Amino acid sequence: MSLILSYPTQELQQAMPEISGVLASESRLTAAARRALRPLASQLATRDLYELQEQYVMLFDRSRALSLNLFEHVHGESRDRGGAMVSLLETYRDGGFEPATTELPDHLPVLLEFLSTRPFVEAQETLADAAHIFEALTARLVRRESPYAAVFAALFQLSGGAPDQAAVAELLDQPDIDADDLEALDKVWEESEVRFGPDPNGGCPQVRDMLAQMDVPINPAPRATAE
Repeated sequence: MSLILSYPTQELQQAMPEISGVLASESRLTAAARRALRPLASQLATRDLYELQEQYVMLFDRSRALSLNLFEHVHGESRDRGGAMVSLLETYRDGGFEPATTELPDHLPVLLEFLSTRPFVEAQETLADAAHIFEALTARLVRRESPYAAVFAALFQLSGGAPDQAAVAELLDQPDIDADDLEALDKVWEESEVRFGPDPNGGCPQVRDMLAQMDVPINPAPRATAE
């Protein structure tokens, strides 16, 4: 799941037959969930790489409503996000995991890679805290007829939980701007710079304690476009 939600590369394409085999034999997913993942797996394996990369950027990098940075959907650009980020990074390190990436600690592929090293019960509890985010992202991607919707539906199933429907509704009420509407995108992203720093109240050593804050999403304040 971490790999297929990552930016498409030639290495990913070459690995897709093996990844598809793992997904097809994953007994913790229902047969329906495994079937739903096949179109995306096929596209990632066979479609032109530049088209895959363009599709990925349009979905996840240019659309704030589809951001793979989970705290974006919870804290927006509030200062709470900085403390949560630092604490999540400490959690990774406490688990012997040092992220070797330029992505933020709350980037979903990074979190999923970490969870792949943890006992399934622990991973499931963490996923359950983000279940309402997975459901909202699934709905948005279904509207776009994107095969990536199946990944978030599968993560929702693996979480084993029922999301807070009020939290899902609040997320779905937030602006969902078309990635081609550059003027609207500029309005959503413009705002002052946000600085991330240590939070004196942070430092919780458990992933679940950090992601439990996802239970009450807030409407994010806009931010400046990074160059």
